[in-house]
Amino acid sequence: MKVFEKLKYLILAIGFVGLFFVLNLSSIAGVIFPFAFSMMFALVWANQKIWLVCPAFLFSSLLLDFSVGAIVSAVSAVAFLVVPYLVHFFCKKTMAVWELAIFAFLSQIAKVVFAATSGNINAIYYAVASAAIGVLFMLGLVTLFEAIFVRGTSFRLSLVELVSGGTLLMAIAGGLVSVELYGFSFLKLFVSFVLLAITYCSKSYYSIFVAAILGFGTLLSTLNPLYLAPFILWALAISPFKSYRKYFSAVALVAAELVIGFYFQLYAEFSWLLILPVSISSLVFVLIPDKVYDSVKGIFDLKGDRAAIKNVVNRNREVLKRRLSSLSDVFGEMDKVFRGLVKQNLNEEEVKKLLRDEIVSRNCESCPDRARCHRTFQAETEKVLGELVTIAFEKGKITLLDIPSYLNARCGRLNGIITATNSLARQYKSYSGMLSNIDTSKLLIAEQLGGISGVMKNLSKEVDAEIAFDGKREQKIVDELLFNDIVCSDVIVYEKDARTSEASIVVRNADAEKLKIPDVIGKICKSKMSVFEKFPSTKPGWTTLSLKTASKFDCVFAIAQCTKAGSSHSGDSHSVQRLNDDRFMFALCDGMGSGREAENTSEVAIGLIENFYKAGFESELVLSSVNKLLSLQREEKFSALDVCVLDLKNGLADFIKMASPISIILSSEEAKIVGSGALPLGIVDKAAPATKKMVVSSGDNIVLMSDGVSDSFASDQVLEDFVKSCYSQNPQVIADKILDQALANNDGRARDDMTVFVVKVFDA
Repeated sequence: MKVFEKLKYLILAIGFVGLFFVLNLSSIAGVIFPFAFSMMFALVWANQKIWLVCPAFLFSSLLLDFSVGAIVSAVSAVAFLVVPYLVHFFCKKTMAVWELAIFAFLSQIAKVVFAATSGNINAIYYAVASAAIGVLFMLGLVTLFEAIFVRGTSFRLSLVELVSGGTLLMAIAGGLVSVELYGFSFLKLFVSFVLLAITYCSKSYYSIFVAAILGFGTLLSTLNPLYLAPFILWALAISPFKSYRKYFSAVALVAAELVIGFYFQLYAEFSWLLILPVSISSLVFVLIPDKVYDSVKGIFDLKGDRAAIKNVVNRNREVLKRRLSSLSDVFGEMDKVFRGLVKQNLNEEEVKKLLRDEIVSRNCESCPDRARCHRTFQAETEKVLGELVTIAFEKGKITLLDIPSYLNARCGRLNGIITATNSLARQYKSYSGMLSNIDTSKLLIAEQLGGISGVMKNLSKEVDAEIAFDGKREQKIVDELLFNDIVCSDVIVYEKDARTSEASIVVRNADAEKLKIPDVIGKICKSKMSVFEKFPSTKPGWTTLSLKTASKFDCVFAIAQCTKAGSSHSGDSHSVQRLNDDRFMFALCDGMGSGREAENTSEVAIGLIENFYKAGFESELVLSSVNKLLSLQREEKFSALDVCVLDLKNGLADFIKMASPISIILSSEEAKIVGSGALPLGIVDKAAPATKKMVVSSGDNIVLMSDGVSDSFASDQVLEDFVKSCYSQNPQVIADKILDQALANNDGRARDDMTVFVVKVFDA
């Protein structure tokens, strides 16, 4: 053990001995002593070292009374704590508070027995009363110590915790009233310093309230109100000087003590020597550096501290909003630049004229009949060459059979014309395809830049509104959770919008799974709440839970699937993605054909779509970009796509289809058809999806299927009628029935890959 750690434990042990010494002296009317043993049990419950607490209790108890009864009573009290503690420790079972209370009460049996043997019936009553009141005091201390040692001081103490803290101060004052050394009052030393520190670090009325509590503690112990008035007068004397330098308060305290002692003569006896306790505490108060008090001020100014943190959050959101808006503008300008770089192909007439001129340049420049062909028969010659270029574009090349008879009769350079026409047509087609791909790539990049600009603009709008924090609800949540035996060290409550409240709480790991948490927070926030995120806190042993206003709906899904007969790989791929807290994306992609190649094609398409949607891109841009990417492939690979984006907050479903079969919204009463449409992904780079917005209700089932299923039915009407008959509360039953019927329609043989995707919507 390091020297520093040894010193720390030594100081802690001395502190425990002093605390127990004072509490052993503290009493109610001088006959009921409930405070020392209850403090021992509460400290151990608050994870203080049992090997320090129990010896300190024994030592302080025997220091005051070394009789047989005192020894047995002290050892008995320790035994009833240590033995159960060790049993629970080795059994790895946490001790409940009610068990601790039972052991605390039983720890006073020895005192009750010795009181019974004394023959004094009142002594028995006092011993039992000490045990009972001590248990109540211990329960209060447990609540207080959980707030201080476990939960932390991020929130003001609850009423129960304040009462417990006040009772502890009364007990300490009641014990210190008996501790004097040659007339030197340790009670005055303690109280005067506490009042100076509290007045300097907090609001003035706090010190007056504490002064009254400490004075009442001495009254309760001695039945003498001697110190009640002086303590309150001390607090009143130093309060006006709170805003000035420290020594003004110190001087005011000493002056108040002199006036109380010499002028009002509130003490039984008073002299210049008896002013030493107040003078010493005032001097110590002045000598302690301000930075020490500044750290203590934070404890008393929790609301201001938390308000500062919340202001920083809103200020950072404002900075983030401006930066996102600026970045959005940058990407928007880049979008325009790339679109400006797109070079459109020449129209057909311009291309024919260019190629015709090139053919003339290559073959007719040195021809002796040039003048006759291009002057006398200019119109006919241009028309014939244009027709030859058109034929070359359509057929890929021209032959001698494509040459008109009158040109064949008068032109001696037909072979050169045929060769030049075919060569130029091939070159132009190659160039045109390359240029088209380059333009498609530029447009794709431009669309992505525009999409990023849009995402950032939306994020900028999302963080634009200032978060409205709710401090009153936060304190209520802490108190209510504590009432339900859930310790919360921190909580933030704010309104995301008019309909959505969010809360982030930090609780002990043991409490993180308790089902009461959403109910408690929902009751205070006046809306149904649900946990949508859970992760370890930065503080070991604690978990952070994020809750928000629950969505109106929730959903589950089911899949029924089989591959084409004779194929080991399915060309159908599906995806389920949570886009944000309230929106889900369900997608079904059918790669044309079957087998591994179709599987790869559909997986590529579905993977692109997933990532685009998760990044926050709009549906039109997602499908346009995926379509362009697939159309750039050297080999023609097409995919049919069926996407449903479901908003659980309002029950709106967006259907996005490209060459996919119909979808069906199935309820217990009817089936609604969502029609098919559009070209497959990857055929042409400007194919537009077919979209439709539908409203779904609780109990509805959204049915998506690949064409292997739909094509097995004679018509869409037959398919619709059958799906109507499949309604069930279980989406898996619906999916299985549809797939089984599709196979039965094909005599039990899958002629194509088959997938049925069913999403069940229900009230959250």
